Amino acid sequence: MYDVERISFKTTMKTRRFVDLKVIAVNAMRKYGFEPMFPNSVIQEVNAIKEIPHPDSQKNIKDLRMLLWSSIDNHDSMDLDQMEFCENGKNGEIQIKIAIADVDVYVQKKSYTDQHAAHNGTSVYTGIETFPMLPDKLSKGITSLLPGHDHIAIVIEFVVLPNGDVHHGDVFRAIVSNKAKLIYEEVGDWLEGSSPIPQAVRNVPGLTEQLYLQTEAIKRLKRSRREQGALELNTIEAEAVAEEGVVRELVIQRQNMARCLIEEFMVAANGTMVSYLGEAGIPMIQRVVRVPKYWDEIVITAATYGETLPAEPDAKALAKFLIRQKAADPDRFPDLSLTVIKLLGPGEYMMLEPGNEPYGHFSLAVTDYTHATAPNRRYVDLINQRLIKSVLDRMPSPYTKQELIDLSAWLTSREKGSKKVERFMRKAAAAVLLQEMTGKTFDALVTGASEKGTYVRLITPPAEGRIMQGEHGLRVGQKVRVRLLKTDPYNGYIDFACIGREKR
Repeated sequence: MYDVERISFKTTMKTRRFVDLKVIAVNAMRKYGFEPMFPNSVIQEVNAIKEIPHPDSQKNIKDLRMLLWSSIDNHDSMDLDQMEFCENGKNGEIQIKIAIADVDVYVQKKSYTDQHAAHNGTSVYTGIETFPMLPDKLSKGITSLLPGHDHIAIVIEFVVLPNGDVHHGDVFRAIVSNKAKLIYEEVGDWLEGSSPIPQAVRNVPGLTEQLYLQTEAIKRLKRSRREQGALELNTIEAEAVAEEGVVRELVIQRQNMARCLIEEFMVAANGTMVSYLGEAGIPMIQRVVRVPKYWDEIVITAATYGETLPAEPDAKALAKFLIRQKAADPDRFPDLSLTVIKLLGPGEYMMLEPGNEPYGHFSLAVTDYTHATAPNRRYVDLINQRLIKSVLDRMPSPYTKQELIDLSAWLTSREKGSKKVERFMRKAAAAVLLQEMTGKTFDALVTGASEKGTYVRLITPPAEGRIMQGEHGLRVGQKVRVRLLKTDPYNGYIDFACIGREKR
């Protein structure tokens, strides 16, 4: 083996050629069919919202402003879609309430704003530039659950039993008030014992105990889903940290207790939404990951690690294999995760008629799942919110079956497009960071090896590129030494030569 070379990136900042990543991001959006700018019709429509309807004027609405609501999100997120509250119930139960921003009350179906949101389908986060689905006046203002204001929300209730089972509860309108805007990293580090209690938590009486109770709830949920076969996957997606248009570094978002908390709560809340709509007997959109058609290749992949998986798809067996590999070889686990994700196939949206058997979500080990907790950021969540409100108001569904079928297909394509934009921009940003380092050598891991090409991920910085020389005989997961040949930020290319490899 060889020593890891430490490379200082600060020495290259003054000599680096300027590349306008914002222009590249806009072009990438257009390349994959998105509209990166809001048309004047949308801006004028949103600016015309002069008076926000007061929550007290809404019908059939509960006043839950006194509850200790809090939100957890990224440090720079202002488009807050949901917040959480929980309390102890009888017999060891934990009762959970999730408040979802009522976006539909301000964005009417078929309005200019709605049509633009439907076209893009999602907010796109490139690390360099964020392209929101809704204008900032809405998503970061009027429809955001930021502290300091009363908000109209759709509240989802469910109960977590001591064994981690979920009992779906009610869905209703409420007036809510966020008591604390918390940050993933700060809360996660504190809950994991690696840092002191965040000041934002300390400042709110009772919030410490509230978060401890939420943590107990998610531990139960996570344990239960793991037993059912939920897959623990951990890919590496490095995001650019840019200042004044200059890429300073690439950072990897670490999964922590706070992120797990929100993930588990959203899975349970989305399941409750499906249950509620199913009981109402109206068509809906579900989030589906089918039983993998490439299971045989997953079996082959496991065999290369000395493991045997059943011949037929088995989520529990796959989950146990992944847990063992994560513990045995954490450095290579992200690349195994990526391989499994590709073989599982992408998620998709599908219209589900009342009474029909749902396809389920193989990766999450749940049968009933949708996306309904982020209406500021995803259009499908806004659709589901409108469906819920039609049930609450005892009105006909605002969407026909054919509309839901067409929207499901379109929004599936928009999600795939957004991932392509985000992936391209990660490559472009990495190419900018490395552009003055031609000829330098790095340690890397092989992440792909096929007829289409051989690809590696550097250990530091976590940039991805293609092996153009010396690629013969390399295998996925192999440690190699590479030399940087060239970069092309405008096309997202980083080319390497392999100059050393780990022995088999």
